[in-house]
Amino acid sequence: GVEVSPQHKEDTLLRTLKSYKPDTAIIFCNTKADTVSIADFLREKHFAALDLQGDLDQRERNETLLKFANGSILIMVATDVASRGLDVKDVAMVINYDLPHDPEVYTHRIGRTARAGAEGIALSLYRPGQKAKLLEMAPQIELLAPEKLTIDKHFILQANKATLCIDGGKKNKLRPGDILGALSKEIGIPGKDIGKIDIFDFQAYVAIDKESFQKAYEGLKKGKIKGRKFRVWRLD
Repeated sequence: GVEVSPQHKEDTLLRTLKSYKPDTAIIFCNTKADTVSIADFLREKHFAALDLQGDLDQRERNETLLKFANGSILIMVATDVASRGLDVKDVAMVINYDLPHDPEVYTHRIGRTARAGAEGIALSLYRPGQKAKLLEMAPQIELLAPEKLTIDKHFILQANKATLCIDGGKKNKLRPGDILGALSKEIGIPGKDIGKIDIFDFQAYVAIDKESFQKAYEGLKKGKIKGRKFRVWRLD
């Protein structure tokens, strides 16, 4: 845990990320407004972040989760309500930007990292006066002073993938192999540049390395999948 006064919280969050340098992170806030402002703040500082909170509609929520799972975004800033039922594997770091009100919620949050034997870090920012509350929730926790964090001031976290959306899915008889074939065989995208493919009833999403993205987009826009044309766009 790191003690921090409210006016230095954003700066300390940034120092924490630049100190631990995680590949991926979930940051928990107690309010919807904070998730939005923290995600905005991190994007300004060149961290690939999006917010996950209750004002998003179902499609926006699903697309945020999908982009986090396929590596198009690397930091998700979430409320507890929005992250219920969240099934995300291999999160390198969980940060409590705000301490939760309930010890069970604390356990649930930090359980998002170090799953199935993977390594992971959980860290909490706490205000002066919250030390006893934090120690009650996590008796074994190590307490750090912000100035003790060794930071790499050049560290940023940018995704090397982007998500391409295809306006066709299971109901159009599209399968992952059809999309993979169109991208690799017909357009010539190297297999290593094609990431996770998710297919839903009426849409499909594919993560593609940024250096191959434009070629993939242009190729699918002009070409066909299974002999049919589909509308495609970049999911931002």
